[in-house]
Amino acid sequence: MALRTGDHSQAATNGLKEKVLTLDTMNPCVRKVEYAVRGPIVLRALELEQELRQGVKKPFTEVIRANIGDAQAMGQTPITFLRQVLALCVHPDLLNSPDFPDDAKRRAERILQACGGHSLGECQNLPKPQGGAGQALEEAVPGDGGSARWKGRVSSGGRQGDLTCPTRTPTLSFLSPGPGAYSISSGTQLIREDVARYIERRDGGIPADPNNIFLSTGASDAIVTLLKLLVAGEGGTRTGVLIPIPQYPLYSAALAELNAVQVDYYLDEERAWALDVAELRRALLQARDHCRPRALCIINPGNPTGQVQTRECIEAVIRFAFEEGLFLLADEVLAGAPAGRRRRAAARAPVTHPAVARPPVQVYQDNVYAEGSQFHSFKKVLTEMGPPYATRQELASFHSVSKGYMGECGFRGGYVEVVNMDAAVQQQMQKLRSVRLCPPTPGQVLLDVAVSPPAPSDPSFAQFQAELGLAPDMFFCLRLLEETGICVVPGSGFGQREGTYHFRMTILPPMEKLRPLLETLSQFHAKFTREYS
Repeated sequence: MALRTGDHSQAATNGLKEKVLTLDTMNPCVRKVEYAVRGPIVLRALELEQELRQGVKKPFTEVIRANIGDAQAMGQTPITFLRQVLALCVHPDLLNSPDFPDDAKRRAERILQACGGHSLGECQNLPKPQGGAGQALEEAVPGDGGSARWKGRVSSGGRQGDLTCPTRTPTLSFLSPGPGAYSISSGTQLIREDVARYIERRDGGIPADPNNIFLSTGASDAIVTLLKLLVAGEGGTRTGVLIPIPQYPLYSAALAELNAVQVDYYLDEERAWALDVAELRRALLQARDHCRPRALCIINPGNPTGQVQTRECIEAVIRFAFEEGLFLLADEVLAGAPAGRRRRAAARAPVTHPAVARPPVQVYQDNVYAEGSQFHSFKKVLTEMGPPYATRQELASFHSVSKGYMGECGFRGGYVEVVNMDAAVQQQMQKLRSVRLCPPTPGQVLLDVAVSPPAPSDPSFAQFQAELGLAPDMFFCLRLLEETGICVVPGSGFGQREGTYHFRMTILPPMEKLRPLLETLSQFHAKFTREYS
């Protein structure tokens, strides 16, 4: 029952004070949000689990959670090397323990050095540069009038830092991006550099700029950030975003919360959930009657449909987005990471960065299994299409450590790379990220290890590959087969001393084939050794 203004004080006295926040007074956009992955079915599943623990008889003995892509909740064992490096970063005293391999220690020390040599939760000031060449004050605003007269962002020599100054004139100081203490809002610089190198390897040497990479709280956080930048207008000018149907419910939920318009385009189930540009055009033209479509979301590989877009399809989508003036959002979370059970594409020679020594690594697509399927990143295809697409089409691509062989959902590590984004908008994106302070630093550490796993020369490589189901000699033989066409057998199938790796071949081919075979094998072995030793 509604109360008149004059009745409020009496109602409060009588204990009838109305709630300030009710379903009627709350944000109506939030009421429209639905997230089926954790909806009423899942809530009922939790109730059933509780009833089973209490001894209530059911026609089943356990609830099997097949509702969400949480590999470890379904029993997948965490990858040892990832957890070892994380443990060493969290508790550096373990660096003295003989229970951790040397390569895990080196990796942790490298990350800790980027944090001023401190553990998770600590940070120290670096020297304070007082102006000078190469420094750029990105933003400075009046502080709170207390401890800091000025606050802002500053970059110098490729590094970024937070500015706090107790004087009237801003001076520049850097805080090292200590994991656990706040890192810079876009993520630890060292880790963004490692992500950039991973992207370069994945895309066959196409450059990636760490300054265009933002680490995030899983891919979901980065996706919502981009949507916030895109959503504008009211009524018939409200932003519309094209999303695939079936879709991952994050998109419909985020668009509802932001009061944007969801524009559905349908994947073709009869053609294994293929994407058809004609269907994109139909959805776009219909949407323009009631909103202003500004973005096109592609989920590749598909979630929940699992299809992998062909290169020809990706090229057609890029042309469509360019012609229609749409910002491309490429959700590539399910593509996998640089390790896995099934190799689909070999990278070209890694791009070297002398400033940071990292072991080269072969790029895998551990979530792509179907024969004839191959993952192509939107950025790679966009770049190889050349101008005007490569120089003008706006793109954001997303990835995380939640899926693939990592399965580290709970640590919430991910990133977004932006391409051809307006520089002023990118500064606004940095500002928006800073409101959330920084992505979880343990997730940043796991992301760093995921994009640069152990190399064959590392002590942890054998166990790492074994946990993925791929022995080192199997790795060599697969590389040999796919790069040269020579088929040999891994030595592990015959038995070998632990820590040694062999392959077995016959000499039955005729001499005219055997000689070039041995020459090719010798060249490959030399190349493989240079690349991984």
